[in-house]
Amino acid sequence: MNGGGDDEDVVVAASADASPPLQWRFSQVFGERSAGEEVQPVDMISAIEFDHSGDHLATGDRGGRVVLFERSDAKHSSGARRDLEETDYPVRHPEFCYKTEFQSHDPAFDYLKSLEIEEKINKIRWCQTANGALFLLSTNDKIIKYWKVQDKKIKKICDINANPSGAVGNGTVANGVPDANISSLRLPVVTSHESSPVAKCRRVYPHAHDYHINSISNNSDGETFISADDLRINLWNLEISNQSFNIVDVKPEKMEDLSEVITAAEFHPTHCNMLAYSSSKGSIRLIDLRQSALCDSHSKLFEEPDAGGSKSFFTEIIASVSDIKFAKEGRYLLSRDYMTLKLWDINMDSGPLSTFQVHEYLKPKLCDLYENDSIFDKFECCISGNGLRAATGSYSNLFRVFGVSPGSTETATLEASRNPTRRHVPVPSRPPRLGGMAGRGSESAAGVDGNSNNALDYTTKLLHLAWHPNENLIACAAGNSLYMYCA
Repeated sequence: MNGGGDDEDVVVAASADASPPLQWRFSQVFGERSAGEEVQPVDMISAIEFDHSGDHLATGDRGGRVVLFERSDAKHSSGARRDLEETDYPVRHPEFCYKTEFQSHDPAFDYLKSLEIEEKINKIRWCQTANGALFLLSTNDKIIKYWKVQDKKIKKICDINANPSGAVGNGTVANGVPDANISSLRLPVVTSHESSPVAKCRRVYPHAHDYHINSISNNSDGETFISADDLRINLWNLEISNQSFNIVDVKPEKMEDLSEVITAAEFHPTHCNMLAYSSSKGSIRLIDLRQSALCDSHSKLFEEPDAGGSKSFFTEIIASVSDIKFAKEGRYLLSRDYMTLKLWDINMDSGPLSTFQVHEYLKPKLCDLYENDSIFDKFECCISGNGLRAATGSYSNLFRVFGVSPGSTETATLEASRNPTRRHVPVPSRPPRLGGMAGRGSESAAGVDGNSNNALDYTTKLLHLAWHPNENLIACAAGNSLYMYCA
């Protein structure tokens, strides 16, 4: 559980170098809509995920479709050629192209509960590759599916010298007599032409959750995964679809005693026995599967120390954690609630290492946000492969990037568009209210909101984004469009 001390040394050393802030720029866009074009709800992206190598990217939408992209620059230049290109152009950023898409989920109806099950993809997780095939998990509210995507070569029969007009339905020559002009018959040859990716559903994991699934997460052992809903977390074996084990159950004997629900769950990236899950009360629990079969008790509890003072009706609502992500080495944990982004050290449960304000200027507007249900929006977060920066979304299709290494003051506010920096405006003359580390990021955000020409649009929200595992590349969803930015 120490997470490795070497990784901490790397982070500290990196911060000591005082590297300049990254300069983000537009890289690519897929599905860009023209001005005035209406976006259909089924086309809106609801999940984004890079695979472990960073060579593939998957998106899911509200229509139940999964779209796959693959890295094109790595595909077309490899080996000695890539080495020569890197010599001439030392800074190369990944470029992606469309690979394939398939219908993962369809609308369904639960006849026992008289409930419609919408096809929207809630989460996508990549699994280990094998024999050149890609494997991934996708889930809607109730059903998890395990997909295999593999390139299949199209085969054609050629080199037949019989007269095609004299052939019958089974391919034989009519009357059993070949064309008189043909001196000899050649055996047909089967040739392989271009390959085409084909998606096949390998397994379906149904009927294990009474409530909506909010998370799935692969284990580092490559054999198991977890799925979580509001009250339970189940452990699955990838090869067994008709049985799962309930490892966390927070459902009280009487539902009126229910005080919190599970909001997200994530396996540790390297320790197959450890996982973390967050709650609607703002706490994160780390559990060890070696302690007991049913993990009712946690190994560690991470929560913000009670600062005292007055609490409002909205205090508990905005404290609810919407997403958690482990850093690549597993020592640090990133969490997102409605107002802030927090970085935790799993070896220190006294409080977060750092707190970053995402849109503190919304505090006076919480009543309006509650009235239009925006206060319940679930923003995701992501952390860079080296663990030095983190990103999360906001309204008006804005997303924010923070330097999370010790001593870093880096912040950036970008818009999901071809010109990501166009919403940058001067900081207002009045000083923003800051509170130590809790105030990080408030200045530029207040500037954006304080300018009448850049008023925030609460109907356009950037909920889903992912950071490339090896490069400074962020993919984010704005409606039905997928934008990518590199630095």
